[in-house]
Amino acid sequence: MNDIKQHIGGYVNFVCYGKGELWYKTDSGLEFPVPIDDTGDGIFLAKDKALLFMRYIRKHLANIEKGKQECQID
Repeated sequence: MNDIKQHIGGYVNFVCYGKGELWYKTDSGLEFPVPIDDTGDGIFLAKDKALLFMRYIRKHLANIEKGKQECQID
């Protein structure tokens, strides 16, 4: 699994919106979604500290890892 520390040290930049998700990209190059349903009345800036997005980054890394495990052939 990717080490989350490499992704939360810098900033995130807004990339696009689509299908109910805000997509951000970390300084390390990881793109991850933020579901609109999960934003409440929060303010999401075009550029912000990656640490503030750790829950979304962690969830996306877990989904990537799950997908890798499902694709492994025994």
